[in-house]
Amino acid sequence: MSPHAFLSRLDHARIERAITAAERLTSGELRVVIHHGKTHDPLAVAVEEFARLEMHLTRERNAVLLLIAPGSRTFAVFGDVGIHEKCGPDFWRELTEALADHFRREAFTDGIVAALDRAGESLARHFPRRADDRNELSNTVIDRPPVI
Repeated sequence: MSPHAFLSRLDHARIERAITAAERLTSGELRVVIHHGKTHDPLAVAVEEFARLEMHLTRERNAVLLLIAPGSRTFAVFGDVGIHEKCGPDFWRELTEALADHFRREAFTDGIVAALDRAGESLARHFPRRADDRNELSNTVIDRPPVI
């Protein structure tokens, strides 16, 4: 499937609703970035985006970034130290395997929403929403054009 066809099938509004719903239960923060350039190392790009978006500045260091790179047919999930310490590598592997399975079936929005739901459940378990919690980061899907 071409990157254009992939992008045309994404439901940004549904993804943003999933982020909002997950964050109602946790102090954690979720972001989705659609990276339009090609990459051989989506995790490195996710780390760069995480820093660019200042996701490491959340109060509890519990932000999670889902980076989708349709031009390379790759993706990566990156979590800050707070959530990584609580979940460990098995959680991230299971999350990416489930997302890859959805993508193989071309259920792109469903896969992203399921990954957000699962990350949100883990965040809620380890970082429940507090009375003084506020949304620290935008829930808008970010479309990042390729760097020329």
